[in-house]
Amino acid sequence: MEDKNKGILNEVLDEIEWALKDPKGIVAHQRRIAFALSLGAITLMENYLNNKGVLKKGAKINHLWLKKKKENVKSLISKHLISPIENLEKIDSILDKAFNLEKERNEIAYGKPVSEDKLKEKINLFLELKKEAENEPEN
Repeated sequence: MEDKNKGILNEVLDEIEWALKDPKGIVAHQRRIAFALSLGAITLMENYLNNKGVLKKGAKINHLWLKKKKENVKSLISKHLISPIENLEKIDSILDKAFNLEKERNEIAYGKPVSEDKLKEKINLFLELKKEAENEPEN
């Protein structure tokens, strides 16, 4: 993992840890959590694709893509890969988790306060995505 992405993931994990330990509660971190989880999901996906050796040099994934139907997301991502997306064993599961993180991002980031349970659910989903994306053996 390149240093930039490692730094991003450390920042996301720091925000999660800080939010969970804050005596004011996790809801006080709602907007930062929404942005951090979105950024973290994109970073994990890019790392996953880099580790598989399929992401074109300099290619970036746009978080807005993740709100689209899976077929459309795959089509958009495929344009930035050097091999077929269908060859990536866990891509469907990774995309499903990323979609579930991203689909409510704007409501959480810009909307009214949500419950602690909702935020914890999103954090746990991000941690599941992290585990899945990082446990892929490199090619």
